[in-house]
Amino acid sequence: MVDRFLHSDIQKPWWMAGGYAIELFTDRVLRPHGDIDVVILRRDQQVVHQVLRGWDVQAADPPGHLRPWPAGETLPEHVHDIWCREDRTSPWRIQFMIEDAEGQRWRSRRHPAVTLPVAHLGRRTNRGWPYLAPEVQLHYKAKPVNRPAKDEIDFAAALPLLGGRASRWLDNALRTTIPDHHWRAALRTHRRGW
Repeated sequence: MVDRFLHSDIQKPWWMAGGYAIELFTDRVLRPHGDIDVVILRRDQQVVHQVLRGWDVQAADPPGHLRPWPAGETLPEHVHDIWCREDRTSPWRIQFMIEDAEGQRWRSRRHPAVTLPVAHLGRRTNRGWPYLAPEVQLHYKAKPVNRPAKDEIDFAAALPLLGGRASRWLDNALRTTIPDHHWRAALRTHRRGW
């Protein structure tokens, strides 16, 4: 199903997200996954209907509750997730996370001071697969409580490969959103090793 985006003629940015983004960054399989996560910009939300015509497409509106999302409807600003499956009896296959951008600047839902140029929001593998920049993905995986083991696995795998700019950006983002997060100490130690 992600192949449909990769090989479509849609000229809008999108990126693999979640654990798959970290695996594409590290170039290795780290753990099992329940579904596929993809990030798109809010202004491009209709590409979901264009590429997945005929699928059961539902919006998390309000968050935590799914409702059918018809083509042509603009989702309210509080909706950040779209769940998709081939039909109403199939398992969920893909979750789209909607990100906001003002012009060419992305803003984190966690804090408006955490920003990045849209051009730096993602990267590409050697085979052309777009994925969310690891520092941005780890920013979203960092949680103040209830830290899932999968997020710790992803952080441990990505940390040795983060460059200076990405490491500094993540540390600054965490300082703004979760100042006492334990990943900050690991990031500082990592940078001192250079």
